[in-house]
Amino acid sequence: MQAYHDEEWGVPLHDDRRLLESLILDGAQAGLSWRTILNRREGYRKAFHKFDARRIAAFGSKEVRRLLGDARIIRNRAKIRSAIDNARAFLKIQKEFGSFDRYIWSFAPKQKISRRARNFRELPVTSPEAEAMSKDLRRRGFSFVGPTICYAFMQACGMIDDHLDGCFRIVRN
Repeated sequence: MQAYHDEEWGVPLHDDRRLLESLILDGAQAGLSWRTILNRREGYRKAFHKFDARRIAAFGSKEVRRLLGDARIIRNRAKIRSAIDNARAFLKIQKEFGSFDRYIWSFAPKQKISRRARNFRELPVTSPEAEAMSKDLRRRGFSFVGPTICYAFMQACGMIDDHLDGCFRIVRN
């Protein structure tokens, strides 16, 4: 957890494949702890072909059965189907916008949001930007992308700087 925080969480992310990975893993986390997902991230990378959207989008019932038996990931049929459907919607967005990065970062706050909370309880769990992202993603066929999941995704990908006061990772203006 410490290495994830120190090296990844909150660092602006612009690589399409890693953005898809983050969105799928945030969706898989619904109802679970982030530690559970982080401990299975390598298993997800293997099971989902390093988050190659084209390969995931081609998954059919045989691959769903394989994934339901794969102990390296969360074996929840709805979350597995979501990952496949999200990869398909992701490819459509890439085609429309040129990259998923260009599309998804359009939801980042226009003015930098950087809170200086003393503890995680002081941080919000959603925002107007996350709600707009969620609504548009769902309209485009994504699932497991509610406003709370989108807000967590925005935090993880550096769209919002919610590092706690005193954290060395605070992005200075």
